[in-house]
Amino acid sequence: MALLTNPFVANVPRQLSTNELLQALRVDVVGEYEAVISYEAHAQATDNPQVKQVLLKLADDERKHIGQLQELLSMLDPTEEQLIAQGKQVVQQAQSPNSQQQLQ
Repeated sequence: MALLTNPFVANVPRQLSTNELLQALRVDVVGEYEAVISYEAHAQATDNPQVKQVLLKLADDERKHIGQLQELLSMLDPTEEQLIAQGKQVVQQAQSPNSQQQLQ
């Protein structure tokens, strides 16, 4: 969503608590994923190879931003990283050849 009408709309008038900052960073992650989806959709909608290449590069840049934001989330709340790692393990275990475990 463009904020062109008011460049100060995203300013925060006070310091955020850690929990508020965590929530704000999660919103930022969502925004980065929305940008990835948008750039990839635009790339799929063009036959121009130069435009497609730039749009896909922009999508990759947004993924890097997601990684940076996730690292900030982990720094501020180590439980965040632990829970994400647990979620990854569930999927990895379910994919192992001898696993009868269903995804939880």
